[in-house]
Amino acid sequence: MQPVDMNSPEFKAELEKTWTFVQKVNKSFGWVQNPNEDVNEGVAMGLARNKLMYGKRFCPCFMVEGETKEEQKKADNRICPCKPAIEKEIPEDGLCHCGIFCTPEYAEAQKKTDEVEEVVHQHSRGITKEEAELLLAKEQLDGDEVEALIEARTLKMIDFLLLDVREMMEFKMGHIVGTDALVPTSSFYAEIEKFNDKKETPILVYCHTGSRSYQVQYAMKSLGFKQISNLQHGIISFSGEVQRG
Repeated sequence: MQPVDMNSPEFKAELEKTWTFVQKVNKSFGWVQNPNEDVNEGVAMGLARNKLMYGKRFCPCFMVEGETKEEQKKADNRICPCKPAIEKEIPEDGLCHCGIFCTPEYAEAQKKTDEVEEVVHQHSRGITKEEAELLLAKEQLDGDEVEALIEARTLKMIDFLLLDVREMMEFKMGHIVGTDALVPTSSFYAEIEKFNDKKETPILVYCHTGSRSYQVQYAMKSLGFKQISNLQHGIISFSGEVQRG
């Protein structure tokens, strides 16, 4: 199979046709494009490439199986817009696997999430109550996001528990200001019972690098805790206030 030259007139013409195809699909199903233009561009280029290579707009997020057209058809390769996206992914998740097609509701929610992340990481202003609630709903958070949430909690916009799941020695060496309790992983199941009345309360967990807290996050979910967020890269990624002792 010859590689496609993305600078060729042939590819550029096919890419233009692909964008027309995308617009028609959106209009037909009542979908919209992902608010992330990088996602859309990457998928559109992949669709154009596959159309030139295989004669069909096979989904660029999956390997095309089969050498001949007959083999490719028999392999049931995804052709955009694919059946799983139409019947399951978009109705249930709000967007297709590749991400180029999504519901208007998903797109609007994603725009708000993107705005929150921009504010948090650029420190252009404090976040609003709505933005804090959106941020707290994320399962994986970075240091800037946790710092913004702690500030929002101080301002009484939101409420959550902040748990350190390292060991006592680590806690004394330095922990995030605002930590509500230490729940060491070495005695996790015994210690977490103290919080059985907080299963409906949002909880944020952290450790040194994010590995132990990630395990704790999913252990807590299995125990019935409803909303658990993890400081993805641990306290070493946190630039906010830390205290010893």
